[in-house]
Amino acid sequence: MNPLRPSDNFPSVLMKFSVSPWTIALTGMVSLAVAMGIGRFAFTPLLPMMLNDGVIGLSAASWLATANYVGYLVGALLCMFQPWLWARFPRLPSLAFTQLVRGGLLATALLTLAMAWTDMPAWPLLRFLAGVTSGVVFVFTSGWCLSQLARLGFPGMGGVIYMGPGAGIVLSGLFARGMLAWEWAAATGWLIFGLLAFMLTALVWRKLKVSDERLLPLSSRLQNDANLTSAAARIGHGPVEMALLTMAYGIAGFGYIITATFLPVIARAALPSSPWLDLFWPLFGVGVMTGAWLSTRIRPGGDLRWLLLCGYLIQAFAIGISLWSPSLLGFAIGSLFLGLPFTAISFFAMQEVRRLRPDTAASFMGLLTATYGVGQILGPPLVAVLMHSARSPGETFTLSLQIAAASLLLGAAIFGWMARVYPVKRPSLKADL
Repeated sequence: MNPLRPSDNFPSVLMKFSVSPWTIALTGMVSLAVAMGIGRFAFTPLLPMMLNDGVIGLSAASWLATANYVGYLVGALLCMFQPWLWARFPRLPSLAFTQLVRGGLLATALLTLAMAWTDMPAWPLLRFLAGVTSGVVFVFTSGWCLSQLARLGFPGMGGVIYMGPGAGIVLSGLFARGMLAWEWAAATGWLIFGLLAFMLTALVWRKLKVSDERLLPLSSRLQNDANLTSAAARIGHGPVEMALLTMAYGIAGFGYIITATFLPVIARAALPSSPWLDLFWPLFGVGVMTGAWLSTRIRPGGDLRWLLLCGYLIQAFAIGISLWSPSLLGFAIGSLFLGLPFTAISFFAMQEVRRLRPDTAASFMGLLTATYGVGQILGPPLVAVLMHSARSPGETFTLSLQIAAASLLLGAAIFGWMARVYPVKRPSLKADL
């Protein structure tokens, strides 16, 4: 069955749903392009410009990146504990998922603009807040879009959503290359990216229609759960399986982050005179988009943990090829293959959450995103610490990337073990409906 066609498991009445699945998927894609491609990753192509302007050093840049990743973790935790928050503060309004996405996109644009108009002491706070909004938008965009597509019978189209970060990375990377060629200041780059975020937000604003899916107080959720038998318990998924998935997904956050944060700097140190230096980051974005699109072509029904295993191995290979051959070809292949499974891993992992915890998917998506955030937080400080003991930046990056590649191999091994010990068990069609 073509994963882009309606699933036979859904009643035909749902096919008359008033919103097009392509509208949902493309809206999610643009939202993640703003929140992730700009809100989080615009820093990477602008970092060489900031270093060239002398406004920041490499060690300080590591901690600035960490501030963003800590914010991403906090945003994910807010999503995870939102039932508790609504129970603790009952006067909070009942917000729709799409209302939070709208607010997060506006905040991302404003915080990006503010990087152009503020001094360095304010940058950690701005990058922290941008991370918070990224985490919130990622979790609620993923939850809302995947849920809507599943209702329509197009679950395979969820991969289109995760093309968004890649599109944002390509745009930011190409813009940054032009600005470097014209010798513009980094502040101009932040200004342009902020305006771009506003334009993309305006493009999807009306498409993010207020949804019936709202953040419920804990008491309401407990009452709803009391009326249902947990689907997870019904098909035998225990806490160990969920814990292993969470741990392995967190490893992915650590495994890719050093390369994704410092790729332009690493390439510039290895190939200082190459005219192609600034194309490695957009090439990473092309890989992200390609991998996300390929994930939509996979027939539903298989064990996604084998696909996750392959994704980890591909990223470990990408890091390895960059270490083995720090050349134009090596960095090009490494950039492309590092991006190829980047958001596909998120897509498959979020689908696994929906399989293991169908009744509480949003909260557990927040848990996985938070763990991923922890992994990301550990990467840049590792570079900063090694910077003090290594003899050169090149030696620092080599050791850091070796550790990252080894961690990805560990994550792949966890998924392989899970697939053998916990074979896929799916509820019956009747139970699903």
